[in-house]
Amino acid sequence: MTQKARMTAIMTRDATEDGRFVYGVKTTGIYCRPSCPARNPKPENIRFFELPELAEAEGFRPCRRCRPDLVKVADPALSLTRQVCRMIEQHVQEQGSDRMTLQQIAAETGYSEDHLSKSFRKILGISPVDYYDNRRTSLFKENVRAGETVTQAAYGAGFGSSSRLYEKAHARLGMTPASYAKGGAGAEIAYAFVDCFLGRMLVAGTRHGVCAVYFGDDDRALLEELEEEFPRAEIAADLGRLADWTGEIVTFLESSAKAVPEIPLDMYGTAFQRRVWRALLEIAPGETKTYRDLAEDIGAPKSARAVGRACATNPVSLLVPCHRVIGTDGKLHGYRWGMQRKEMLRDWETAERMEQTKRAG
Repeated sequence: MTQKARMTAIMTRDATEDGRFVYGVKTTGIYCRPSCPARNPKPENIRFFELPELAEAEGFRPCRRCRPDLVKVADPALSLTRQVCRMIEQHVQEQGSDRMTLQQIAAETGYSEDHLSKSFRKILGISPVDYYDNRRTSLFKENVRAGETVTQAAYGAGFGSSSRLYEKAHARLGMTPASYAKGGAGAEIAYAFVDCFLGRMLVAGTRHGVCAVYFGDDDRALLEELEEEFPRAEIAADLGRLADWTGEIVTFLESSAKAVPEIPLDMYGTAFQRRVWRALLEIAPGETKTYRDLAEDIGAPKSARAVGRACATNPVSLLVPCHRVIGTDGKLHGYRWGMQRKEMLRDWETAERMEQTKRAG
């Protein structure tokens, strides 16, 4: 089902689409079924989810009016995926220190491990075990934000010990759990604002690299978004190394540079998100790929929707060029900082590439 069809279902409150997807409203933090009688939200504030559990994993709460969490899922494959998600959620919430395995999930559902894994991956783009790891990491972050120590947060998220969390800390958080939790050395985040042809740009980074590049019109709103993502970090205006990185980005935007500057990045994300972000770095300036192309590049050809979600959550715009991805229909489909900016970036890169080709000829 296309995004346009889903939007139409929401605007017409089509009850026949209940159970096929839910949608979250970014301004309220609530998710609903398509037929929800509440006032229709603005399209730019809507996020689509295959399952209620995925919306809740992103921090959305079920609407008390239409109760989307109680709707029976129509598609058998979605129903199985939802069953697995609920099993994983229950295991994580019960703080089981024993790691959940695919074999255990298969035994509980009565399906083979191969069928279970393929069905789950087809819908979400990741394996059940990856989803389990992601949920534990999300719970760890919630515990930290609630004021728990790293050890308490790790145990509460089912890691058994903080050392297990540290094993792959950089793959998940981009900075150590201790830094994330305590606002220590690794979580000292500097930021700077500059003007560019896209409006106001916020560049933020740790001592290890750039962790955020945001675009907008209001400095306060951009800073609040950064503070929301890193609520316990020490965030302050830049006085040092970040100025050099910011300068390189501005120079790139103001010149006919051939490629994005090689600035170190300190990004955090799931294993799947990082695979998508690495693939984005391989797209040359002025070129485009579809979400389906990108899914094939990372070896998950049926995960185009999950690729789209990974692009939407990319915190380092421009340097990780998610603006170079388009729909299979050749049209632009969504951009965290607005469709107008995505189009401006694409037009700018295309013009620069044409000029370089002209000079070379």
